[in-house]
Amino acid sequence: MMLSMTDDSLATLGPGTGAPDTPPERHPAQGSGPAAAPEPARAPAVRRGLPFLMVAGLALAALNLRPAITSLGPLMEEVRSGLGMSATVAGLLTSVPALCFAVFGTAAPRLARRFGPGAVVCAGMAAIAVGVVVRPYTGSTAGFLAATALALAGIAVSNVLLPVVIKTWFPDRVGPLTGLYSMALALGSALAAALTVPVTAVLSGSWQSGLAVWAVLAVLAVLPWLTVVRGRRAADGTGAGRPAAPAATLRVSTSPTAWALAVFFGLQATAAYITMGWMAQIFRDAGVPAGTAGVLLAVTMAIGIPLSFVLPRVAARMRNQGPLAVGLGLCGLAGYAGLWLAPASGAWVWTLLMGISNCSFPLALTMIGMRSRSAEGVVRLSAFVQSVGYLISIPGPLLVAALYQHSGGWGQPIALMAGLMVPQMAVGMLAGRDRRMEDEAEVRH
Repeated sequence: MMLSMTDDSLATLGPGTGAPDTPPERHPAQGSGPAAAPEPARAPAVRRGLPFLMVAGLALAALNLRPAITSLGPLMEEVRSGLGMSATVAGLLTSVPALCFAVFGTAAPRLARRFGPGAVVCAGMAAIAVGVVVRPYTGSTAGFLAATALALAGIAVSNVLLPVVIKTWFPDRVGPLTGLYSMALALGSALAAALTVPVTAVLSGSWQSGLAVWAVLAVLAVLPWLTVVRGRRAADGTGAGRPAAPAATLRVSTSPTAWALAVFFGLQATAAYITMGWMAQIFRDAGVPAGTAGVLLAVTMAIGIPLSFVLPRVAARMRNQGPLAVGLGLCGLAGYAGLWLAPASGAWVWTLLMGISNCSFPLALTMIGMRSRSAEGVVRLSAFVQSVGYLISIPGPLLVAALYQHSGGWGQPIALMAGLMVPQMAVGMLAGRDRRMEDEAEVRH
């Protein structure tokens, strides 16, 4: 049962925790028999409460994975003016998140083995809170970038480990909880984009306060994870930080399925960043009023909220998720065709299609959880897929900007976006096959 977790399994993860193919909470007490020691009187209440607490923690953590990024765009002009930031540096900020996700995400597996995923996610939420609240008040571009990097580091390790948390603690609920995670992530992204300007106006028009206020959400996310980590330390005096003994490890980079997932993740991230960065400008250049263009972009993001909850549940019940990847890609191709042929007259239709296409992200997260047999395997696969994928996504928005500036129109950039959707569908078919990374990867001793 999903709700029969122990305190130990909540705060730790390592090669020595349970059998390779069975997460800790799925072990029945069949070997202990009647001689098993009775639980303390208060343990059942704790065990009943912790899973629900962790679902809340999962949702709160996911809510914090995008506001540090999407809250910045609406106030970029004020930030540039207040810090004397050049246009070049401001432009590079659009690629910094993907770079930080790729760089810092690689550290997540080692940190998880050393301290446990619960402690690392808790620290990640704390890093987000500190980075978000400090960066507006540094008074310099360098300080702003450094504090932003701190927040992005917290996001990066949480990006990698939250799918692992789902696989480890709720192995029979991968689809529904990945849906909850994806929906909360989309909701946090949309809320920060939509509410940052109104909240800033309420706070006397101070852009510093408008950015810093999102740290409150991260502080709230720290609380349930602190409960888990403290419970683990109280239950086990050996500490969660003891490194696991050296053992043979899988070389994830030798798995074709891992590479297919990484490329799929990178291409869908490319499409998402291009959409978030440039779709409103495409509509404005077609004659759509600026306010309406902003609403269209918000609708694109909002469509992902309900679909991100439903899609992983559907995907988890399918043996092959490739058809879903193709269907989402076809929606993207139809949307790009509309943006090229009649961007203004069919704006709401193209917005709907692009919003559906962007749900490739929760599909990718679901496949990460399904393409490995063990929690440790998901740690490695998630880190590999997201690090490689975010590296792949970096050039896309910059290349679209260069083509737009060079050609003076959107024909070439849209052709590029449509062209990238074809290999995304192809690798999505490969990543969606019913394979396991452990069956393909070489073992390194």
